[in-house]
Amino acid sequence: MKKVKKQDITRLLSQWQKEFTVFVPSRENGAAEMTVWDGQDVSFLDWYRNTVIPPKANFLLNMEIMFGFRKEDGSYNLELPAAATQKQLVFGIRPCDARATSIIDMVFKDAYEDKYYLNRRENTLLIGMGCLNPYDSCFCTSLGLGPAEATDVDLMLTDIGDDFLIEEVTDKGKELVARTEGVVEATRDDESRAGEVKDTAYKKVTRKIDTREIEKRLPASFDNEEFWEKVAAKCVSCGICTFLCPTCYCFDINDEMLKGDGARYRNWDSCSFPLYTKMPAENPREEKWRRVRQKVHHKYTFYPSLFDVIACTGCGRCIRLCPVNWDITQTLESVPAEAATGTEKK
Repeated sequence: MKKVKKQDITRLLSQWQKEFTVFVPSRENGAAEMTVWDGQDVSFLDWYRNTVIPPKANFLLNMEIMFGFRKEDGSYNLELPAAATQKQLVFGIRPCDARATSIIDMVFKDAYEDKYYLNRRENTLLIGMGCLNPYDSCFCTSLGLGPAEATDVDLMLTDIGDDFLIEEVTDKGKELVARTEGVVEATRDDESRAGEVKDTAYKKVTRKIDTREIEKRLPASFDNEEFWEKVAAKCVSCGICTFLCPTCYCFDINDEMLKGDGARYRNWDSCSFPLYTKMPAENPREEKWRRVRQKVHHKYTFYPSLFDVIACTGCGRCIRLCPVNWDITQTLESVPAEAATGTEKK
């Protein structure tokens, strides 16, 4: 393992900026998100707990042009955008968001190769930073994670006082460290200190859920309309919980044209919206309770059945950023153990 002094982080990022577009946590735009580093400001080391907008936005843009088109003589000429070959480095990503990125990879890489997403993903290094002061809304440890776990990243940094311990997780991470000045060998005392820090951070995550039986209990309660109506009662269908969820990836596609010139856009969408599933003949999820049920089942039932992993990392954004204090952990804990009787339609 290696280490670097905190006072040398500016120097570290400056070196990497010569090779990559470096993204760091920033509040410049009002909400904390990963933005391009200005070459000087490292104040995030003092205030950063986690971003509001998850780092998925660096790979799955909230809006992007898929291609342009021009109508000429009754036919359309397509103009494809240049492939994203820019090398980028995301510095400070939390373990929950790094795991979320690997979960989304399964959709855009394994299920279907989405070149728009993959071009960015494959040209990016993730530099993790241990979360030593988790929110009381965080429940990552219930999903098999730790707030300072060194997985799903290329390098993981852990705050050990005057230094950051650097764990080289991937070959890309090792190669990056090898050509970076100011990085030195860590001592056994450094590693021991990092272990203590990680244990302390793990114990700070006090919100817990039991996921062992959830894959059985949720399907058994699928037709319990009374339960889901109660769960959805205070939801206002604003979509915040899905837009700011690091594992939500739903999108819409629209064509816009003006005087023969147009473009096809892809933008984030949300299953919370009443129009999300509207079709010419019907809307199968017109009722709010059906949409809330879909959101919960997608993460804890449908996604695990497809990819053998729960599509939630316990980051807690959907809890602390919900305007009406809807709580996914309370919903999961209150799922009835047995299926409800009745003739409700699915």
